[in-house]
Amino acid sequence: EDIVDFWLAKGIDGFRLDAAKEYYSGTVDANIDFLSWFNSMVKEKKEDAYIVAEVWTDMDTYAQYYGSGIDSVFDFDFADSSGIIASVVKGSKPASGFGKALQTLDEKFSGYNPDYIDAPFYTNHDLGRSAGYYSGKDSERQTKIAGAMNLMMNGCCFLYYGEELGMKGAGRDENKRAPMYWSKDSQKEGMCDGPIDMEMVKMKYDSLEEQREDKWSIYNYYKEAIRLRNVYPEIARGKVSYIEGASDDNICVIKKVYESSEVLLVMNVSKDERKADLSGVTVNGKEIDGADSLEGLLLTGTEQIKMNGEEVTLPPYAVALFH
Repeated sequence: EDIVDFWLAKGIDGFRLDAAKEYYSGTVDANIDFLSWFNSMVKEKKEDAYIVAEVWTDMDTYAQYYGSGIDSVFDFDFADSSGIIASVVKGSKPASGFGKALQTLDEKFSGYNPDYIDAPFYTNHDLGRSAGYYSGKDSERQTKIAGAMNLMMNGCCFLYYGEELGMKGAGRDENKRAPMYWSKDSQKEGMCDGPIDMEMVKMKYDSLEEQREDKWSIYNYYKEAIRLRNVYPEIARGKVSYIEGASDDNICVIKKVYESSEVLLVMNVSKDERKADLSGVTVNGKEIDGADSLEGLLLTGTEQIKMNGEEVTLPPYAVALFH
């Protein structure tokens, strides 16, 4: 409590709790009891303080931690090279695996705390960086859409620095924490050396200096994904419905409803152009008909979306937003 008082007096807005399942290792209930006390104690001092906990385990277990009343728990099932996002993008899981998981997590988390705020993330300082998850000619496209899938999730979305550039780094922890790739010139003002024991990390994509000038760069793709997230609050706050009838192994269709307003997200997670039949699917009370309802696009290449009534043809690894 003294530590909390110290930081609140400095004006901080909340706490990120490390390794929260190890306060009482091997005892979920004891950890939840402690977090219940911690949450109440903090919120009595600062009602709008935000608390997010790291509970590195399976979803069925970390879902229980929402019973403590804390705001958020990091959503590990979607992260890392073997998580739901990367598995769908690499094709080892069908597109439906993403849509169904979004619906499942809402059912699980809300059962413990109806006011939960999901904390999705894709990589962090303990995981290999995502540009290393993919290889071959489609690897840049895959790096982009995987980032979009993270940013299209509900809750308070976390983005590890450098993912918006497609930075690399794997193996020892120091490599995963390589310095931000502002410039290819290591002596430029603002650059830092990184951890002492870091090995040489050869980057796959350009630095920020080059990427900010390239409209098709990973950086500008991430900027557009974040812009859409900010423009449409339904993305972060909406009630999720997976539209099974319009989805298949390559296409994932998700509807989100927030304060009587809807968005429809249609994702092609394959390397080929794919068609989505949106017959009977409505958004804000209207059926999809041509491009009138199309409000946002996240394209990983120069190919464009095609609309023919209720049929949508999406380029490889593309996301369309209808409103």
